[in-house]
Amino acid sequence: MNNLIRLKGQLNEKKNLSTPGQSSFSANRGTSVEKLISLKEDLQQLYIRWSNDKILEGALVSVFYDRIVPKSKRIKTLLSKGSELSNNSIRGAKFSENGEKHIITHFVSLENIKINIEKLNTAIYIMNKCFDNYIDNEKLKKINDYKSIIEKNNMSKSTFINVVTDACNVEKFGILDDTKNLNIDTIINLYEIDMSVESLMNKIGITNNDYTKIDNNVIKFKNLKSLNTFTNNVPYLISMSTTNISQYNYYDCTAEISDCPTMTIRDPKNEPVIGVIDTLFDQSVYFNKWVEYYDLVDENIPKSSKDYEHGTSITSIIVDGPSFNPQYEDGCGNFRVRHFGVAVRGKNSSITIIKNIERVVEENPDIHVWNLSLGSELEINPNFISPEAALLDRIQCEKNVIFVIAGTNDNDDTLKKKIGSPADSINALVVNALNFSGEIPSYARKGNVLSFFNKPDISYYGGDKNGAFITCVGTGVKPGIGTSYAAPWISRKMSYLIDVMGLTREIAKALIIDSATSWNYINDENSEFIGFGKVPTHINNIINSNDDEIKFYIEGTSNLYDTYTHNIPVPLYKDKYPFIAKATLCYFPKCSRNQGVDYTNTELDIYFGRIDNNGNIKSINQNIQSEGNELGIKEKEARQFYRKWDNVKHITQILKSNIRPKQKYDNVLWGLSIKSKERLEKRDGEGIKFGVVITLKEINGVNRMSEFINQCSLRGWLVNKVDIKNRIDIYNTAQEEVKFD
Repeated sequence: MNNLIRLKGQLNEKKNLSTPGQSSFSANRGTSVEKLISLKEDLQQLYIRWSNDKILEGALVSVFYDRIVPKSKRIKTLLSKGSELSNNSIRGAKFSENGEKHIITHFVSLENIKINIEKLNTAIYIMNKCFDNYIDNEKLKKINDYKSIIEKNNMSKSTFINVVTDACNVEKFGILDDTKNLNIDTIINLYEIDMSVESLMNKIGITNNDYTKIDNNVIKFKNLKSLNTFTNNVPYLISMSTTNISQYNYYDCTAEISDCPTMTIRDPKNEPVIGVIDTLFDQSVYFNKWVEYYDLVDENIPKSSKDYEHGTSITSIIVDGPSFNPQYEDGCGNFRVRHFGVAVRGKNSSITIIKNIERVVEENPDIHVWNLSLGSELEINPNFISPEAALLDRIQCEKNVIFVIAGTNDNDDTLKKKIGSPADSINALVVNALNFSGEIPSYARKGNVLSFFNKPDISYYGGDKNGAFITCVGTGVKPGIGTSYAAPWISRKMSYLIDVMGLTREIAKALIIDSATSWNYINDENSEFIGFGKVPTHINNIINSNDDEIKFYIEGTSNLYDTYTHNIPVPLYKDKYPFIAKATLCYFPKCSRNQGVDYTNTELDIYFGRIDNNGNIKSINQNIQSEGNELGIKEKEARQFYRKWDNVKHITQILKSNIRPKQKYDNVLWGLSIKSKERLEKRDGEGIKFGVVITLKEINGVNRMSEFINQCSLRGWLVNKVDIKNRIDIYNTAQEEVKFD
């Protein structure tokens, strides 16, 4: 096998020098006077509605678009005031019930609505006078002919263009109502309305004792009376809601275990520590010296022996899983565990668990990998991320940690159920299960998250009714099946890569995901269950590559629009490139739950491939989003095919039977480009770290690793082989206690 290679060298950066041009319509589209009149009437009704509201100091206006729109096609001038951008007033985003259209909610002043009614009135007059009641791109070309008429009506040419192009993409303005299925177990998110929660509650007669404030604009009512008072007065302030009760039940296993080895273990030394957040831990097990245990469940909650089984089973796999499951020896050794019991079997409070998770991560900064095999029976919401997942995403953005999360199980074996919280965490590594034959088991639940985020990320063995993992609990061995038991095997691998091999979490996550993909990878309906694919059992097959493959990684930090290199020397043979390629990009963006379906704030887009004669990277997946061709790609397709806004991107070329070497251009080098885009006006992605794992496969089966290393060295790259034995020696040396005489 070939070693993984680290390429370290200078990555260039440049700003986005292109400036937005005049707004235009999408192809074959335009705006009619009738559309402008309809939108004006919508705003007039909303002005009357909000003028009569005595509580809200402003207006919530939802924009119902006619499709899923990119940022460039959101309204720019409508709902804006002066030089203020419409994007700044956004308070939430959802998809329509069929998932085909955007609904974006703004918070604006009443004066703003009046101003925009006048804008539409003026635009209607100009349309009637100059454009025969309809305008499209052809008529926009003649806009200068009517500049004087437009300006006589106290409107600039650019404002008129923005009004009519904005209107083209909008079906209507209205108010959303999200008061369905509310009860005192509901966690409610409020729209940001420039008023504190305390002031709002005081206005409608609800005291501080009637509700719990979980976070900014996140509350839970303590009694039905206060909930009813709220919904009777300000139901329009509910941007999203979810249940506070998380039902943590596990897939029951009736499989029998035979030939279980006698379980003993040496005392721990300085092995890496993995954090486990789960149900309680039984300290009578044989490996108890390897576990620091903290019981965080309220002492007033009754506890039975069943409450200790799941958590103890999970920790047994992390500490010593291969010893009693030798057929799944992963080469990672043993791990110490810091186990935090935060739940019991059955119903638990999401609020309590959220607070406990935040506290234990904050208080244990030495832990880089956290295993979370708890999961809700309730399905995720198609329009927003769960509070638990949002917390995990924030923690992973701010801290140098990663959560490995079980993809949850379907006890009804329907194969139709969506995954449950917190498996909708975007930054986490979410693991679904396969049976021991590598097939999708009956208990599998499926993604995607917010319609297009590729969750679960990967899959691993979890067994089924015909075969189970051996785990250890206080009473002896216990069979375990389900995603709960797949996740800890991945946690072991992640901790090995980060804590033993010394890799960043970005590269470690990319390696895990990349190892699950094949040269025939297709994102099909099975991806909803298995993610990018099954992770290999042994760590060697994750780190190293086949003799006919060159696997290397590059890591960097995105500070400007484009972070790139045009300096990757892919070996030639007979003046052509005898390779196909694949690449996996991972990063941990800041996310905004109050933005709903538009959840991730930063988009990193990957381009990798040959450099053509115009100096552009000819990406292996034909990605042209950032090459001035955005008009040819609809937002829905960009999200589906190029994973736009997804923080994991895998691009690949398919290995076909008739594959041929690729032609070289005048520039014989290949390039890598990571382009950054922001959803919001502020730049949250500045300084965001990323990791890219790239694999080149020689189509004739020839090992060209030495040639690649030599050429990289000549091009100024610092080339390091990631040798497992050397890294282990370095780790062991670093962990030795130094004794001074």
